[in-house]
Amino acid sequence: MAGKEKTPIILEDRITAELNIDPLTEKHFLKLVEPDLSDNRGDVDRVRDALSGKYGPIAVPRDIMNGVSLACRQGNWEVTATVGSLQNGFGLVDIQPGDTSSLHLGAAVDIGTTTVVAYLVDMSTGRILNTAADYNGQIKFGEDILTRIYLAGEPDGLEALRQSVLQTLNGIFFRLTEGVAFKPRDISAAAIGANSTMIHLLLGLDPSRICLAPYISVVNAPGVLGAAEIGLEINPLAPVYCLPGVGSYVGGDVLGGVLVSNMYRNDELAFLVDIGTNGEMVLGNRDWLVACAGAAGPALEGGVVRSGMRAEPGAIWQVRIDQQTRGVEYRTIGDLPPVGICGSGLIDCLAEMFLCGIIDRAGKFKGGLEQFVVVPAAETPAGEDIVVTQTDINNLMRTKGAVNAALELLLESVGCGLEQIERFYAAGAFGQYLDLESSITIGLYPDLPREKMVRLGNSSGEGARQVLLSSEKRKDIETIAKNITYFELNANQTFMNKFVSSKFLPHTNMDYFPTVKARLAARGMLK
Repeated sequence: MAGKEKTPIILEDRITAELNIDPLTEKHFLKLVEPDLSDNRGDVDRVRDALSGKYGPIAVPRDIMNGVSLACRQGNWEVTATVGSLQNGFGLVDIQPGDTSSLHLGAAVDIGTTTVVAYLVDMSTGRILNTAADYNGQIKFGEDILTRIYLAGEPDGLEALRQSVLQTLNGIFFRLTEGVAFKPRDISAAAIGANSTMIHLLLGLDPSRICLAPYISVVNAPGVLGAAEIGLEINPLAPVYCLPGVGSYVGGDVLGGVLVSNMYRNDELAFLVDIGTNGEMVLGNRDWLVACAGAAGPALEGGVVRSGMRAEPGAIWQVRIDQQTRGVEYRTIGDLPPVGICGSGLIDCLAEMFLCGIIDRAGKFKGGLEQFVVVPAAETPAGEDIVVTQTDINNLMRTKGAVNAALELLLESVGCGLEQIERFYAAGAFGQYLDLESSITIGLYPDLPREKMVRLGNSSGEGARQVLLSSEKRKDIETIAKNITYFELNANQTFMNKFVSSKFLPHTNMDYFPTVKARLAARGMLK
């Protein structure tokens, strides 16, 4: 990098006051004593000795030993050493001639079932220099987790899934660094947030027991691994930290949300929900945390809803229905002609149909309707109606019922009431775009004062950035993982009973949703 001037493009500044920057790798400019006949230490020993005052003994992999000698001579005994935190202490990750300490890059990654997002981070300052995203290459094998778990048990299936997500990641790393005139090899550390299944598929671990009682992962906390052994095309010796999880369905992506929200540090009772392919939720404060998860998101994805699609250009993301005329106003991503409807649009549509009396509290169409036309064929590029069907609504009702029932179960398990929740966090990229009022109207989110409700955005990616930059945050998330009490819902009869009660709009007990009750009363819809 020496001799070639780089100008970072700072797309986003997320430096947070609570971060004491202490990243996964550190760079040190060393002015070494040139060897002579009275000092016959080896080149590697000389570098190791220069670093021992800070780190004590450090490991130097065989693969880098020749590079140490070369860099020392090319730099006239002035070199920059990159030292990383490994599983068993510290190790030399890279060495370069001259002073390259100002170029210190890491990657924070969120591997979602549908989308992979990565941030190029300046580990000296914490700034995000570039962002890149792509669809998870595993989608071609199946949009949902269970399909991929099944495929992983087929001959060569696990390796095919692993290679697909690696191809996605490595392509993203190339775009990340190309955008700011660097190379993927300049990335000397990475942190990854993902659900348990995605981590298993990335690492080539058998995910089959995740969906079988008693729902046990191969590993919940992979810790620090080497980039080369995973297959990431960054610095091959770069330490890669996978955020820990606590169960088959509460992974590092959810714990990233707990970390970013600071709910684990605060006295106030907080509830965090992350609705993606699964619906994961955490309840608690600095004294205790409980968590559970259940299948939720598939009903919000393209493969389940007739006119459904992922949130990409042309997807309807917002819907409003006139109560009198039942005319529809909608907005699409990119303001392009509508080609389908994504998750946030579906939530809007369900809420609007309910408020307009098109469907009843059980989610059933009134007046003999079999489907609702959101956009007529004449307005679509494909010349086909974009619709919401009764089957679509049934799937959505199960999704919202599962989330609602899980919240009730968590509250009862710790002896708390809904009124005691002081803060509600909507985690994940999906939660960032859901309309709060629509989500409350259908009972997906609890009916809390709106000022208590906070969108965290991509908290998995931000959690990865924080653990990339801070050893304190790495300790925090590991403590969180150890202290969370995990409730398995798959065999919980109480959950199933509450699930049945929750499959009404917004709930069997309208008193749980006072603002929705008031809106319905104002429209003359309550008897």
